[in-house]
Amino acid sequence: MRLVVQRVKKARVTRVEDGEVVGEIGNGLFVLLGVKKGDTEKEVNVSVDKLAKLRVMSDSNNKMNLSVVDTKSEILVVSQFTLHADTTGGNRPSFINAALPNDARKIYEQFIIKLKEKGIKVETGSFGDYMEIEAVLDGPVTIIYSD
Repeated sequence: MRLVVQRVKKARVTRVEDGEVVGEIGNGLFVLLGVKKGDTEKEVNVSVDKLAKLRVMSDSNNKMNLSVVDTKSEILVVSQFTLHADTTGGNRPSFINAALPNDARKIYEQFIIKLKEKGIKVETGSFGDYMEIEAVLDGPVTIIYSD
Protein backbone atom coordinates (compact mmCIF):
# COMPACT_ATOMS: atom_id res chain seq x y z
CA MET A 1 0.00 0.00 0.00
CA ARG A 2 1.29 3.42 -0.89
CA LEU A 3 -0.10 6.77 0.26
CA VAL A 4 0.66 10.26 -0.98
CA VAL A 5 -0.61 12.57 1.75
CA GLN A 6 -0.94 16.30 1.17
CA ARG A 7 -2.06 18.83 3.75
CA VAL A 8 -4.68 21.06 2.16
CA LYS A 9 -6.78 24.10 2.89
CA LYS A 10 -9.44 22.58 0.62
CA ALA A 11 -9.77 19.86 -2.00
CA ARG A 12 -12.46 18.69 -4.38
CA VAL A 13 -12.92 15.73 -6.72
CA THR A 14 -15.24 15.94 -9.72
CA ARG A 15 -16.25 12.93 -11.83
CA VAL A 16 -15.56 13.97 -15.44
CA GLU A 17 -18.32 11.81 -16.97
CA ASP A 18 -21.16 13.82 -15.45
CA GLY A 19 -19.49 16.81 -13.76
CA GLU A 20 -20.68 15.71 -10.31
CA VAL A 21 -18.59 16.76 -7.31
CA VAL A 22 -18.15 13.42 -5.54
CA GLY A 23 -15.90 14.49 -2.67
CA GLU A 24 -14.98 17.80 -1.08
CA ILE A 25 -13.22 18.85 2.12
CA GLY A 26 -11.99 21.96 3.85
CA ASN A 27 -8.90 21.95 6.04
CA GLY A 28 -7.37 18.49 6.24
CA LEU A 29 -5.54 15.84 4.26
CA PHE A 30 -5.85 14.86 0.61
CA VAL A 31 -4.75 11.24 0.23
CA LEU A 32 -3.95 9.31 -2.94
CA LEU A 33 -4.15 5.60 -2.10
CA GLY A 34 -2.38 2.98 -4.21
CA VAL A 35 -3.25 -0.65 -3.48
CA LYS A 36 -0.70 -3.25 -4.53
CA LYS A 37 -1.14 -6.96 -5.15
CA GLY A 38 -1.19 -8.84 -1.87
CA ASP A 39 -2.40 -5.96 0.32
CA THR A 40 -4.68 -7.21 3.10
CA GLU A 41 -6.62 -5.91 6.07
CA LYS A 42 -3.33 -5.94 8.00
CA GLU A 43 -1.87 -3.28 5.69
CA VAL A 44 -5.12 -1.33 5.89
CA ASN A 45 -5.00 -1.27 9.70
CA VAL A 46 -1.33 -0.23 9.84
CA SER A 47 -1.79 2.50 7.21
CA VAL A 48 -4.99 3.87 8.78
CA ASP A 49 -3.35 4.04 12.21
CA LYS A 50 -0.34 5.82 10.74
CA LEU A 51 -2.50 8.31 8.83
CA ALA A 52 -4.79 9.04 11.78
CA LYS A 53 -1.80 9.73 14.05
CA LEU A 54 0.39 11.51 11.48
CA ARG A 55 1.39 14.80 13.09
CA VAL A 56 1.37 17.16 10.11
CA MET A 57 -1.38 19.56 11.13
CA SER A 58 -0.32 22.92 12.56
CA ASP A 59 -0.62 23.81 16.22
CA SER A 60 -1.13 27.34 17.59
CA ASN A 61 2.59 28.06 16.98
CA ASN A 62 2.30 26.94 13.34
CA LYS A 63 4.37 23.80 14.05
CA MET A 64 3.46 20.37 12.70
CA ASN A 65 2.49 18.82 16.04
CA LEU A 66 -1.11 17.70 15.59
CA SER A 67 -2.97 14.94 13.79
CA VAL A 68 -6.27 15.12 11.92
CA VAL A 69 -7.87 13.49 14.95
CA ASP A 70 -6.47 16.23 17.23
CA THR A 71 -7.69 19.02 14.94
CA LYS A 72 -10.93 17.31 13.87
CA SER A 73 -9.87 17.86 10.26
CA GLU A 74 -11.18 15.99 7.23
CA ILE A 75 -9.63 13.50 4.84
CA LEU A 76 -10.36 13.13 1.12
CA VAL A 77 -9.24 9.70 -0.18
CA VAL A 78 -8.83 8.95 -3.89
CA SER A 79 -7.78 5.56 -5.22
CA GLN A 80 -4.81 5.79 -7.60
CA PHE A 81 -3.38 2.58 -9.04
CA THR A 82 -0.68 4.53 -10.86
CA LEU A 83 1.19 4.94 -7.57
CA HIS A 84 2.47 1.41 -8.21
CA ALA A 85 3.80 2.18 -11.69
CA ASP A 86 7.06 0.49 -12.62
CA THR A 87 9.24 2.25 -15.19
CA THR A 88 12.37 0.13 -14.82
CA GLY A 89 11.69 -1.62 -18.12
CA GLY A 90 11.46 1.53 -20.23
CA ASN A 91 9.47 4.70 -20.60
CA ARG A 92 6.00 3.20 -20.67
CA PRO A 93 4.87 2.43 -17.12
CA SER A 94 3.84 -1.08 -16.16
CA PHE A 95 1.11 -1.50 -13.57
CA ILE A 96 1.71 -5.19 -12.94
CA ASN A 97 2.27 -4.52 -9.21
CA ALA A 98 -1.06 -2.75 -8.73
CA ALA A 99 -3.92 -4.79 -7.33
CA LEU A 100 -6.65 -5.88 -9.72
CA PRO A 101 -9.66 -3.53 -9.67
CA ASN A 102 -11.99 -5.76 -7.62
CA ASP A 103 -9.29 -6.47 -5.03
CA ALA A 104 -8.25 -2.81 -4.90
CA ARG A 105 -11.86 -1.68 -4.40
CA LYS A 106 -12.26 -3.98 -1.37
CA ILE A 107 -9.09 -2.67 0.25
CA TYR A 108 -10.00 0.95 -0.59
CA GLU A 109 -13.44 0.53 0.99
CA GLN A 110 -11.93 -1.11 4.10
CA PHE A 111 -9.49 1.80 4.37
CA ILE A 112 -12.36 4.31 4.32
CA ILE A 113 -14.44 2.34 6.85
CA LYS A 114 -11.48 2.10 9.25
CA LEU A 115 -10.82 5.86 9.02
CA LYS A 116 -14.48 6.60 9.77
CA GLU A 117 -14.34 4.22 12.75
CA LYS A 118 -11.68 6.54 14.20
CA GLY A 119 -14.20 9.39 14.11
CA ILE A 120 -12.63 11.11 11.10
CA LYS A 121 -14.86 12.79 8.52
CA VAL A 122 -13.94 11.12 5.23
CA GLU A 123 -14.86 12.07 1.68
CA THR A 124 -13.89 10.00 -1.35
CA GLY A 125 -13.30 10.09 -5.05
CA SER A 126 -15.23 7.88 -7.45
CA PHE A 127 -13.41 4.54 -7.66
CA GLY A 128 -12.36 3.60 -11.19
CA ASP A 129 -13.74 6.75 -12.80
CA TYR A 130 -11.85 9.51 -14.56
CA MET A 131 -11.73 12.47 -12.17
CA GLU A 132 -10.55 16.05 -11.97
CA ILE A 133 -8.95 17.04 -8.69
CA GLU A 134 -8.58 20.54 -7.33
CA ALA A 135 -6.48 21.10 -4.22
CA VAL A 136 -5.13 24.12 -2.39
CA LEU A 137 -2.00 22.82 -0.72
CA ASP A 138 -1.10 24.06 2.74
CA GLY A 139 2.61 24.49 3.37
CA PRO A 140 3.09 22.67 1.08
CA VAL A 141 3.30 19.51 3.15
CA THR A 142 3.53 16.23 1.24
CA ILE A 143 4.33 12.87 2.85
CA ILE A 144 4.81 9.62 0.94
CA TYR A 145 4.10 6.49 2.95
CA SER A 146 4.66 2.90 1.84
CA ASP A 147 4.14 -0.18 3.93
